[in-house]
Amino acid sequence: MINFTKMRLILIISTFCLLFNRAISVAVAKPDEKRIIDNDLSHSQHYENELHNKQYDHEAFLGEEQAKTFDQLEPEESRRRLGIIVDKIDTDKDNFVNLAELKAWIQFTQKRYINEDVDRQWRQHNPENNEQIHWDAYRKNVYGFLDEMDPKDLEREDENFSYKAMLTRDRRRWSIADRNGDDLLTREEFTDFLHPEESPYMRDIVVTETLEDIDKNDDGKVSIDEYIGDMYRVAENDEEEPEWVKNEREVFGTFRDKDKDGFLSHDEVKEWITPQDFDHADAEARHLIYEADSDADEKLTKDEVLDKYDLFVGSQALDFGEALTRHDEF
Repeated sequence: MINFTKMRLILIISTFCLLFNRAISVAVAKPDEKRIIDNDLSHSQHYENELHNKQYDHEAFLGEEQAKTFDQLEPEESRRRLGIIVDKIDTDKDNFVNLAELKAWIQFTQKRYINEDVDRQWRQHNPENNEQIHWDAYRKNVYGFLDEMDPKDLEREDENFSYKAMLTRDRRRWSIADRNGDDLLTREEFTDFLHPEESPYMRDIVVTETLEDIDKNDDGKVSIDEYIGDMYRVAENDEEEPEWVKNEREVFGTFRDKDKDGFLSHDEVKEWITPQDFDHADAEARHLIYEADSDADEKLTKDEVLDKYDLFVGSQALDFGEALTRHDEF
């Protein structure tokens, strides 16, 4: 199954102080959203003990195999290549990376990732490069092994994982991406299928899948416990919740639950994860500047970027899967 851009691309940026951030919208304000289209690009947990897990970011923006390649680079070589990338981001050559330059670079890497991912999967599922791919061909390539499985195994769920459910979800998403209903997807429709979070046309299915993931009791809405449980595993031995979890509880009641009924409806989940006024690239750029701008001048020098090496290794801004492993660029 392809789950949110293999699935769900991008930007689960920290949310320790949403109330504060909503009140202060300056260039270096820390972005607030924790799950705006949370993208499962890694098998690693995004948060561990309330802290960002950098390995998640490595795998999310490199892919697991490319992350392994990057991890094998010597630190000094990685920093050298990082410095070259900073020079590329600094398009006006004033020796600073400002918000607009960083945002433009992030947008470039996002589009490059999506285009190359679609190209790869288009070739995989359409080796003859026909103008369209039929559902039957895609199903055979991805789920053909299910035809040989015992029906009892198809019904078995292991930690909420079910091949049958995966097939059903992909079939539904395929049908929505298929705008003329002929069960054939053009490359544009196939892009919508693989990366629904990037398509306004697919926004409702993104919301539906997110709701299904979080709604553990299948009542069609998200309770406060399900909301918290999506990002934090309840501590054992009655340990006190971290402060950021307490903040998220407040966020749920103050901002997410618009009608104050104690639950998030489909429309409230939609406003949460696909807000109309949320710019992913801008939020990520602000996040990086906030974290790395040591002198608070709202722009970054190369030294400031290199000083926060680990931050940028784990950031989509640098698209290390394409940049740091391309030897001909360095």
